Amino acid sequence: MLGWFKKKLTRKEEPESAEAVAIALVTEPEVVDKTTSTVPSALPEKLAPVLPEPAEAAPRKPSMFKRLQDRLGKSRNGLVHRLDRLLLGRKKIDQELFDELEELLITADLGVSTAMHLLDTAKEQVQRKQLSDPQALKQVLHDQILAFLRDSDRPAELVLPESGPFVIMVVGVNGVGKTTSIGKIAAKFVKSGQSVLLIAGDTFRAAAIDQLKIWGERISVEVHCGPPKSDPSSVIFDGMVRGIAKKYDVIIIDTAGRLHTSVNLMEELKKIKRVIGKNLATAPHEVMLVLDATTGQNAVSQARLFHEAVGVSGLTLTKLDGTAKGGIVANICHELKIPVRFIGIGEQVDDLRDFDPDEFVNALFSREEQGSSELEP
Repeated sequence: MLGWFKKKLTRKEEPESAEAVAIALVTEPEVVDKTTSTVPSALPEKLAPVLPEPAEAAPRKPSMFKRLQDRLGKSRNGLVHRLDRLLLGRKKIDQELFDELEELLITADLGVSTAMHLLDTAKEQVQRKQLSDPQALKQVLHDQILAFLRDSDRPAELVLPESGPFVIMVVGVNGVGKTTSIGKIAAKFVKSGQSVLLIAGDTFRAAAIDQLKIWGERISVEVHCGPPKSDPSSVIFDGMVRGIAKKYDVIIIDTAGRLHTSVNLMEELKKIKRVIGKNLATAPHEVMLVLDATTGQNAVSQARLFHEAVGVSGLTLTKLDGTAKGGIVANICHELKIPVRFIGIGEQVDDLRDFDPDEFVNALFSREEQGSSELEP
C-alpha cells in the first residue's frame, strides 16, 4: 500500500477483528483514537464463552499479479501469446523475424520509438553473438521493458514537505476516471492512518462535486467545495487555507477535466497550480495525471502535453483490465520518464493498486500455467 511513500508514511496497526474494522469505518476520524484501535490478542477467559464463533474467512481476492495475468497473459491478443505464435517453429533470428516483431510491438501499444529501442537492443546482442535462439528474444524484451519502468521510477518521499500537508493536484481529460481515482487514492491514505482533505476544484460539473462528496462520505473524509460554476481557483485557494489551518496530512485536489489540446484550458491549469503554491510554497508536491489505458497512443500525447503545461510527476492508469495489450505503460515510462504510481484493474476501492514494475512485467510475459504471486493492494 502506498509503496512510493514507504519511507515516510508508516502504516499504523490495523484492527484484528471484523468488528473493529466496522467500527473504524463508520466512526468520525476526530472521534476515533487510532493509536488504541487495535484489539488485544488475548481476552480474559471469563469473556471467552460469550464470544461468537469465528465466521469463515471470506474468499481471498486474486492478487494484482493474478488479475493482470488473467487479462494480459491469458488473452490471445496479449503480448506473450502473440510472441509465442511469432516464434513458433523459428530456428534462427533473421531480418524477417525482426520485421514481424516490429509490427507486433507497435500494435501492442509500445509505440514506434519504444519498439525500435527494443529491436535495436535485440539486434545488438545478435551481432555480438550473445543471442541466437529466437525463444530467447522474449527474455530480452522482458528485461528491457522492466528497465524502462525501473528507470522512470522516482519515490515521492523525495518531495514530501518537512511540515504541513502533502498536496496532490490531480489532472486529466474527461472520462478517464479522475474523480473515482481520487476517492480510491484517498481511501489508501485513510487506511494508512493519514487525515485527508479533498478539494472539489471541478466546479464546472455539478456531478463531479456530488461524486466527490459521495466518496468523502464513503471513506469518512472532509470535502471542501464551492457552489457550481464558481471560480475553481478561488475554491482551491480557500480549500488550501482550510487544509493548512486544520493540519491535514494530505490534501488531494480535483481539477476540471480538459482537452489537452485546448490552450486556454491548459493555461487555466497553470493558474491553478500557481494558486496552490501561494498557500504553501512547495505545493503541489505531486501532480498526478490520470490516463485511460484503453486509449493507446492518445494517452502518450495527453501525458506529453500535460507534462509540458504543469510538470506531471506521477501517473495513474485506469481501466488496465479493459485492455489486453499493456504496452502503453512501458511506452509512457520510456518516452516521458514519468513514474506510474497506481494502476486500475477493476471497479472496487481496492482495485486501484500500487504499481510494481516487476509484478507488472512478469504478468505481461507470463502464461497461465506459470502460476502467480501475491502483492498487497
